[in-house]
Parts: sequence; C-alpha cells; structure tokens
Amino acid sequence: MPRLTRRQLLKVAGAGAATMALAPLARFVRAEEKRAAAPGFTLPKLPYEYDALQPSISEEIMKLHHDTHHAAYVANLNKALEGQTDLLAMPVDDLLRHIDKVPEKAKQAVINNGGGHANHTFFWEVMAPKAGGEPKAELAKAIDSAFGSFDKFQQAFADAGMKRFGSGWAWLVPGKEKLEIISTANQDSPLLKGQTPLLGIDVWEHAYYLQYKAKRADYIAAWWKVVNWSNVADRYAKAKA
Repeated sequence: MPRLTRRQLLKVAGAGAATMALAPLARFVRAEEKRAAAPGFTLPKLPYEYDALQPSISEEIMKLHHDTHHAAYVANLNKALEGQTDLLAMPVDDLLRHIDKVPEKAKQAVINNGGGHANHTFFWEVMAPKAGGEPKAELAKAIDSAFGSFDKFQQAFADAGMKRFGSGWAWLVPGKEKLEIISTANQDSPLLKGQTPLLGIDVWEHAYYLQYKAKRADYIAAWWKVVNWSNVADRYAKAKA
C-alpha cells in the first residue's frame, strides 16, 4: 500500500473532521423532518399583525389570545389524541363533526381543546383590519329575511353574546329554512351538532378583559368594526352549495 504524503494526510484528516462536525447537524435535520412529518395539529399563523385590529382589539390581547390560549388548545388536543394517528391526521372541523369516532376517554378533551382550536382558527379569519360595515348581496338578503334588518340582527347577535353566562360563544349559523343565532358554552363548537358556523364571537373573558374589563357590551360593540364580511359571505355561499 503506497504511503500518503503529508498534504494527503492533512486532506483526509480535514475531510474526516468536517464529516464529524456535520453529523450532529444532520441528526438534527432528520429529527426536525421526522417531527414535521408526524401527524398532529399545529397553531396557525394569524392572517394579520397582532396590532392590526386596534383599537377594537388591542395588540396585548391578540398576543395573549393567540400565542397562549390558542396554542394551549392545540398542544392539549395533540396530547389527548396521542397515538391516534388517524384522528391526528383529520382536519379539526371533520374531527368535531365526527366526534363519535373519538375514544370515550378522550372525547371530552377533544370537545374542549379541539373546539378551542377550531373556534379560534375560525375567529381569526372572520375578523380583518379596516373591515366592519355591513354584509352585501346574498348574505345581506338572507340576514334581512331572517331577522328583519341588519340592525335587528346585530341587536339579536349582541344579545346572545351578552346573555351567554360565563364563558362561551355567540354564532350565526344556517338553519333549516333561514339563518339562526345560537350560543354555546365553553369551547363547544356548532360543528358538534352538524351546524356550520358563519360568524362567531368569543365572549370568554380572555378575549376582552385586559382592554374592556367587565364591559362585555363595549367589546361586542367595538368588535363589529373588524368583522370580515367578505369571509362570512364566502362561508355562506359554501354552506348554501
């Protein structure tokens, strides 16, 4: 076997050292790829900046609401369904629509945390900066038909939010013949009863207390200014189809 020169030995040694240095990085990349490929729910990014809904909803509330509360629902949902690969791979809306497929021991945790995840993902999307105003076209006609006028609808919807005792939501959903307003406790989603949410407001205290204190009515009044009626109209069109 031929003897290596000093230059060749240094070259071989350098290559070996580089390989050893890259080995931990390669293992980290493989671990991250494996984690990314694993089934499970993830926290969606807000469709706007934290301060985009001011003054209706403060930056401080949005950070707390999204980064802490919503993130906790996602983490707890994944924990509740640990090992349930098929369920972890389902869209969260489908998971709630088919809650009977969830093992009994995990069902309430999925109702609470799956509902929290679905409700908040929905909530971020039905709001937008520089929005508000009134619905248009078919959605406006449907609201007028169901409630008499947009003003009467706003009053009835706000009333549902105000009368929700403790924590919960007020929702606009399609009924059998016309649009309806319902209210649910905690993080219960209309999807659990086969209903499709079109608009919803979170009236848990964490959604408003830092800014409005005990004045839930003021929060609801300000919230109308950031309702994304375009998004609600798209949901209504899909529900009709």
